[in-house]
Amino acid sequence: MAAKYQIGIIGLGKFGLRFGGALIKMGHEVIGVDNNFERVQQAKDQLTQVFEADAMNKQVLKQLGFDGVDYVLVSVGESIAASTMITMYLKEMAVGAVWVKGMTEDHEKLLRKAGADEVIIPDKTAAGVLANRLAIPGFLEYLPFGKDIALRQLTVDRWAGKTLRELDLPDKYKIQVIAVKSKDEQDLRFIPKAGESFKKGDILLVVGHMHHLAEIREG
Repeated sequence: MAAKYQIGIIGLGKFGLRFGGALIKMGHEVIGVDNNFERVQQAKDQLTQVFEADAMNKQVLKQLGFDGVDYVLVSVGESIAASTMITMYLKEMAVGAVWVKGMTEDHEKLLRKAGADEVIIPDKTAAGVLANRLAIPGFLEYLPFGKDIALRQLTVDRWAGKTLRELDLPDKYKIQVIAVKSKDEQDLRFIPKAGESFKKGDILLVVGHMHHLAEIREG
């Protein structure tokens, strides 16, 4: 089974709410915060918990339990000052990973200096894709071959020393390895041979349905 996370969202505008909704569908626990009453009311039936509060107050974030969540998305509109300060507070609270919605390249630079683990430009990244990247380690992108068909990157660990033939991934997990890259290689090698064995740390590029990809731990 895929791991389940507790995820916080600060800012419940369109992007933040869509992100949270996608995570809820995956079975994760999502805590939302916004200082706008109407947004809180709109989100309360969609997320696990929703609070109307000022996230610019570090003590408030602690009281709401944000120091114990796995990930936080900061999506506070166009306020560069607010997003930067909140990011700094969350990093000081040792949140596992802080993802922040950025507006420009300069804003991104500022957020990274404040400690942001990842900066997202919404025009370039859909909320659903972002949710999958957070919830499914190694998720890369959807493919246009059918509904919910996607690419995922796996790092070999427990599969070390085994061949594709021995692993029998299409039958056991309903996924297909389309490329592999060893630690000493710079480029992917496509269509690996069935008798090729893998070493710990090798990178596998696999394709499959999102439901099957989400159930696989690291290889």
